Amino acid sequence: MVDIAGVRLTYPGGTLAVDGLDMQVRRGEFIAVVGPSGCGKSSLMKLASGLVAPSQGSISVAGERVRGPVKIVGMAFQNPTLLPWRTTLDNLLLPLEIVQPYRSRFRAEKRNYEKDVRALLATVGLDGFAERFPWQLSGGMQQRASLCRALIHKPELLMLDEPFGALDAFTREELWDVLQDIWMKQNFTTILVTHDLREAVYLADRVLVMSARPGHIIADHRVSLPRPRSLDTSFLPQFTDLVHELRDLIRAERASS
Repeated sequence: MVDIAGVRLTYPGGTLAVDGLDMQVRRGEFIAVVGPSGCGKSSLMKLASGLVAPSQGSISVAGERVRGPVKIVGMAFQNPTLLPWRTTLDNLLLPLEIVQPYRSRFRAEKRNYEKDVRALLATVGLDGFAERFPWQLSGGMQQRASLCRALIHKPELLMLDEPFGALDAFTREELWDVLQDIWMKQNFTTILVTHDLREAVYLADRVLVMSARPGHIIADHRVSLPRPRSLDTSFLPQFTDLVHELRDLIRAERASS
């Protein structure tokens, strides 16, 4: 689904963000990317979604060379970025107003799209909140809505950049289960960037570790824990051992930078 080969990215001003970046993601796979601060995790997201072009190397998504923003991608970030003047319903309709083929038939299909929005909101526990504005929702509710907005146009690839990082521990763990449930039902390919090693092991099929800047992949750990996972899973020795191993790798990278 995603093939990143020999990629280098230098930003204007000379900052070398990633160098020698190689990464492959299979269709339907859930990948988590971790690493020390400033290692290029967010740059990786921008590269894979086509928001920035590599200085060197190649990137393909769904068999097509990436030469601009990728239409089959949905994205969610640490901050929900919901438009405050639009209701939750209208915020979720926004991608359908913009992305083809939905845009060309938006007026004719708007009522059906609204039904899809309400059904998706119900799956994340926001049934009855479609008419609320973002400022009327808690932080966790806003992040649920943001996740729904990233999924409403049925993307083949979901990109998540620290989506739960600003939430309290209880809400964050609750949303792990929400995301896992949706992913298991819809089987979209997912790339999650996170600083939370427990989150990475809980959600992912594989956890990739990036080096200190300029970033590249230095380790690829398969998570063989059965699904669906629950909070009880996080107390298993296999879970905690992998979290500690990842932490040791990242600590060593920080010390060497």
